[in-house]
Amino acid sequence: MTRTRGLLTAAAVPLILMAGCARPGEAGSAADPILESSAASPTVLVRIAHEGGFMIRDYNYGRMPVATIYSDGRVITTGPTTMMYPGAALPNLLVATITPERARQWADDALKAGVRTGADLGQPGVADIPDTVITATSGGATQTVRVTALNEAAPDDSNLTAAQQAARKKLAAYAKELTSFAETGSPAPVAYAPDAVAALVQTYVPDPQAKQADIAWPGPALPGAVLNPDTKLSCVTVTGAEKDTVLAAAAKANARTPWTSGGKQWGITFRPFLPDETGGCAALKDAR
Repeated sequence: MTRTRGLLTAAAVPLILMAGCARPGEAGSAADPILESSAASPTVLVRIAHEGGFMIRDYNYGRMPVATIYSDGRVITTGPTTMMYPGAALPNLLVATITPERARQWADDALKAGVRTGADLGQPGVADIPDTVITATSGGATQTVRVTALNEAAPDDSNLTAAQQAARKKLAAYAKELTSFAETGSPAPVAYAPDAVAALVQTYVPDPQAKQADIAWPGPALPGAVLNPDTKLSCVTVTGAEKDTVLAAAAKANARTPWTSGGKQWGITFRPFLPDETGGCAALKDAR
């Protein structure tokens, strides 16, 4: 069965791409709590993410980083997903635990692999492919590299010099090693349990090929605060015991499940927050 990694499941994409008619909510309302940062929050040592590509902006709000390594040794990745339609309602997030020393080594290795701000990785002759953005913090300094079509460019692409090809190959090998380790290393990863989750909400549009039974929405009133006024994409942040109830319901749903709230049907894409992400739905406004 075909599997994919690093983006929302293909089945989840239609929900977030649909332009609905949700009514604007009000930012800062009780339905959109602000997540406070904690002094104990771990530092991000390495993050691999995808940005851009040929897709409308709404998709970006739900996109998760491919892999994140924290200073406390947690390694959180987007695990493989099937291409079944409709796909699961929740993204497959995995968390493994390594020693803080090994976490720092991964950050050191990222710099050795070429993660350096301003590095010239060239522009291959490939269109509409997301950029891979790798950030690493080592020795008190943070470096970020952005690579267009890291894994999609041809090895003989005439737009790339030999040096650029070599640098891209080195970065790709590092990224592959990290994601493979996080999924298959020892101890084995387990499902990530977030402290908060965002529900990205639009008016539900029925799909004649995937008729679904309604599920009553057990969280804050929908639709919540508006993220994109053009498409009326809205968002509510769910925390605490209410979050646990929502996640339990979502585990029984799929990406095309209609959720009912306030006498209306809503399409929802779930976007769990990672340990370093604070600010609730408002923090997603700058998603790329």
